[in-house]
Amino acid sequence: MTNPSQLDARIIDDVADALIYSDRSGTITRWNRASAALFGFSAGEALGQNLDLIIPEHLRAAHWKGFEAALASGTMKLAGKPTLTRALHKSGRKLYIEMTFALVQDAGGAVLGSVAMARDVTERIERERAAKAAQNS
Repeated sequence: MTNPSQLDARIIDDVADALIYSDRSGTITRWNRASAALFGFSAGEALGQNLDLIIPEHLRAAHWKGFEAALASGTMKLAGKPTLTRALHKSGRKLYIEMTFALVQDAGGAVLGSVAMARDVTERIERERAAKAAQNS
């Protein structure tokens, strides 16, 4: 029989989508196998790093503004709503990813950090753009 925390860890590691948890400072403290596959960074390379590891430079100011606002208010505008954004792969390649976000709070409601689930939608976006370009030519 697996204890609940072992089961939780196995679920997090085995889900198909990338799961990333960062604490209030934006330090990555959970990074599952799908995160490693999507972004190219092993858990050893990502854990303890800042989220800027996977955020393109031109999006960082907006990301941190939203992150700080969510921590301060205890709510997120995008909570539970998939959003299309860009992310960085270890190789430097930019990805299109669809992400959902949630704040993680303790029993008293204090925000501990943020969790994000992400999936690569680069191929789909590039196909849609190519189809649109072909229509317009």
